Parts: sequence; structure tokens; C-alpha cells
Amino acid sequence: MSKPQPPTPTNFIHDIVESDNASGKHGGRVATRFPPEPNGYLHIGHAKSICLNFGTAAKYGGTCNLRFDDTNPVTEDVEYVESIQADIHWLGFDWQDRLYFASDYFDRLHDFAVKLIQLGKAYVCHLSPDEIREYRGTLQKPGKESPYRNRSVAENLDLFRQMREGKLDENACVLRAKIDMNSPNVVMRDPVIYRIKKASHHRTGNKWCIYPMYDFAHCLSDSIERITHSICTLEFENNRPLYDWILDELKVESHPQQIEFARLNLSRTVMSKRKLMQLVNDKLVSGWDDPRMPTLAGLRRRGMTPAAIRTFCERIGVAKKRDTLVDVAVLEDCVREDLNRFALRIMAVLRPLRVVLTNYPEGQVDEFETENNPEDPAAGLRKLPFSKVLYIEEDDFREDPPADFFRLAPGREVRLKQAYFIKCNEVVKDASGKIVELRCTYDPETKGGDAKDGRKVKATLHWVSAAHAVETDVRLYDHLFTKENPGAEEEGVSFKDALNPESLTTLRLCRLESSVRAAKPGTHYQFLRHGYFFVDPVDSTPGKPVFNRVVTLRDTYAKAERARR
Repeated sequence: MSKPQPPTPTNFIHDIVESDNASGKHGGRVATRFPPEPNGYLHIGHAKSICLNFGTAAKYGGTCNLRFDDTNPVTEDVEYVESIQADIHWLGFDWQDRLYFASDYFDRLHDFAVKLIQLGKAYVCHLSPDEIREYRGTLQKPGKESPYRNRSVAENLDLFRQMREGKLDENACVLRAKIDMNSPNVVMRDPVIYRIKKASHHRTGNKWCIYPMYDFAHCLSDSIERITHSICTLEFENNRPLYDWILDELKVESHPQQIEFARLNLSRTVMSKRKLMQLVNDKLVSGWDDPRMPTLAGLRRRGMTPAAIRTFCERIGVAKKRDTLVDVAVLEDCVREDLNRFALRIMAVLRPLRVVLTNYPEGQVDEFETENNPEDPAAGLRKLPFSKVLYIEEDDFREDPPADFFRLAPGREVRLKQAYFIKCNEVVKDASGKIVELRCTYDPETKGGDAKDGRKVKATLHWVSAAHAVETDVRLYDHLFTKENPGAEEEGVSFKDALNPESLTTLRLCRLESSVRAAKPGTHYQFLRHGYFFVDPVDSTPGKPVFNRVVTLRDTYAKAERARR
């Protein structure tokens, strides 16, 4: 069956930019920005936005700013600011000297709010949050005007000053834009644009006790930075009229164009920062960088490459379409393609079964040369030591094999990759009946893996010399969720109910060939017949690397699903 195919790549945003450039809009200038809120770690969905914003600017000779929309001191942290910068650099993008924060503009944003009050376009409202929601109405029912809506400009200015000076309690009042309580767009029904929060900000300290709402700060920050194309996900489509209203009423010099695109939804995971935070806080994962998480920190620690993620974002394209669920297999294929180019090949036995070659000379060690990567001749060769005692995979032996099993069995001969033919003569078991050792003979006339008499075998096994093996732990990662779309809302069902209990399997005392003894954290390998692996940068120690499985050699999950169905 053919591998899953991504959607046909499209990029309507580039079409808009090219049309704007052709018409002379913005003077041919292209300025974008990536504006995360520093209230969590970035995930693969953000990678699409990062690639789109930085990539668009690069394609058209423009600029892309990194701006943190840090308007809520309660949820934000320097840890998130630093992690976001690290993630963007890891993906291969650089904002150069264009690092900004919405908090850089707090004084100007305050002055913009004052101007709206002076224009009669904003008022201080003492309704409680619940009352504001009630007065707002619904999609079927128009809103109702606040009893404070028609205060005088002078009274509103005085109350806003009291808010600014900390003389009023949190939730005592808010500043609302005066727009239209009968608007069919609920967002335009006098939205809150400032609120009181007596909390210390990670950059401004205790200078402020009032903070702008995201919608108010976001569009004005774009304007201050003279952004031309304000690219965001479709969830902000209903907010675009408010974005434009604020900029039009204030008659700002620069009015960016907001353009929405479909967000990335990936199967077998969740893309909600709130839900990811629940997994972290409930200790259902080891942290934001858990290799099962779709965060960029998690993908990086698992061993996925920035090149593969950039390729993935390019392949899925950019479209204005809702609810696009991309099969995670598309991402995994991109990872395989990238790692296949440079990952070093090694032999690794993950579930070892001891093999003793009874006729192999005691103390003798042969060496076999093999290529490090057949896709990269420049990777060179390495030597594999071969000795009397070896390890093979448990699954490569059956005492009573079925008809379609062609690997090692009593009385059967197989090839050890690039070494010799061996034949199983005896099976050794422990007191419980478990097989603990195979006693075999080797044919010295088959050195290099070929018989001089022309006889053939039906299977080739990988192996590791026991005397030279590196013992270490290997972590087999699977999808974090069993459901294809665990983030879909279902009444009475939590997304956590779909957590995969087998998303992590840790194998102890695996045996790997000796060439990995000096493996450095961050190195990629292909374990023959097993998949692509990565030396964990956190838990590895000198002489004992710990390996994370990045991805299998093929989409084994989809294969298993097809068999189940």
C-alpha cells in the first residue's frame, strides 16, 4: 500500500504578497512577524507559522520580526521567552536585531487607549465579567448596552487614570471599546481592551497594574513595527474587524493587512497549548521536552531534525481551509528522508539472545569492514569485531517455527550480515523454560557472508559481538494518543482518556556495536532493521549513550492499523 500523501502544497499568502508587490502596495515592502505569547512552549503547529512568516520575508527580500505579545503577566515567564528563541534558532531562522516585546509599547498603548476615550470610542465599565458575558448576547440574540456606556469623556478619563494608578481593585472595572452591541459579530460588541491586573510583569516589574488585552495590543504593535502582512491562523478571522476598527479609529500611519490561514492539526496528538500544559502539570509526560510531545523542544530531544520539519511545513502547504487533519505519517516520512541521507548505520540488538559458536576458536577476533552510510560515500567505512559469543534478536529465533518464518531455528542455517553462515545445533533453557542461549556452529568458508559452494540461505540476521558490545538503554517512542484526533471535543470524554499506555517502552541492557561507545549526544544512527535513533542529549553519560527512537524504518503503525481492520 502506498505511503500517506500530504495535501497538494498551496500558498495563497504568497499570491497576495505578489499581487501587492505588483500593484505597488506598501511600496513593494514586505514585513512580517512571528508574535508568540510567552505562556508555554512552541509546538509543531507554531513551526508552520514560523516557516511561513520567516520564509515569506526571505522569499520577497523583506524582514521578519520576533515579537513577544506579553500582555498577561499572570501566565508568562522568562523560561518561555528563552525556549521560544531557542526553538526558532533551531529551526534555522534568525530575527537578527529585530527582537521586540509588546511590553516595549506599554506607554504608547496606554496613550492610544486614552485617545480612544477622548474620541468617545472607549469607556470604563463596572459590570462584572459574568455580567459582561450576559450583556454581550449570543449569535441569535443581540447584546444589551452597559449602563456605564454613556459616561462622559471626562469621567472615563478620570476612572482610567484611577485604574492606571492602582486605586481600583482587580475586576472592579475594565476599559471597553464603544462599537456596536447589535453587531452580528459578537467580537465587536464593545470588547474589553484594558483590564486591571496587580501582578508583576517579567520585563516591566510593578510599573503597570493595568494591561492591554491581546486584540488591542496586537494590532497596534503590528502598526508600530510597520508590518505589511499580519499573518495569523483562522481562529482570529472573526477578530479581523476589531483589528481594523482599532487602527481606523486611531488613524494610525501604518495599517497592516491581517491574513488568516488554516492552522496545522496533526493526527495522534493535540495541538492546544492548554492541553499540553495539562499533560505537563499532571505529570503524564516528563516535561515540555518529553520526546512524545509535539513541542519543538520535545521533537528536538526525540531527534527529529529542523530540515525535516521545514520540509514537512512546505509539503502540507498553506491554505484557507478549516479542520485539516494531517496524518502524522507525513511528518515521519519527512524525517526518514532527511535522516536517511546522513544517519550512520550500525547493528544493534535490542532484545538480546546469546549465541555461542562452539567451533569458533577461543580468543580469536575477526574484523569485517562495512560502510557507515550507503547513501553517503564520504561517510567512509568502519570495522565490526566478530568473536565466539554473539548476540542476536530474540525474535530472530523460533524453536518451533511456523511455515512463513525463515530466520534461525534448530537445524537451520542463516547468514550473519557481512560475517558467516551459522547453524543452530542446540537450545539452552533456564529452570523456567525460557531460552537463554543458542549453541551454533559457523562455516569458516562463508567469510563475508557468501558460501563458496553457492548454497543459499533465506535469512540474514544482524548481530553484535558480546565481548565488544556496548550495553545501554534504548527508548522506543510511539504516538502519544491512540485516537486519530484526540483533541476533538466529545461530551463527557477527556482527551487524556486516549493516552497511549505504550507510548514509551524502555529496553534495558541492549547490546550495540562498539563504534557507539564514544557516541556524542545529538548524534543520529540508523539501527539496521529497527529504525532511526538519536543519542539523548539529557540522559546520556560518557561511555554510555542513551538512545531515543526517532522513527521506525517505515510506517509500522499504519501497517498495524490496516492489519487490524
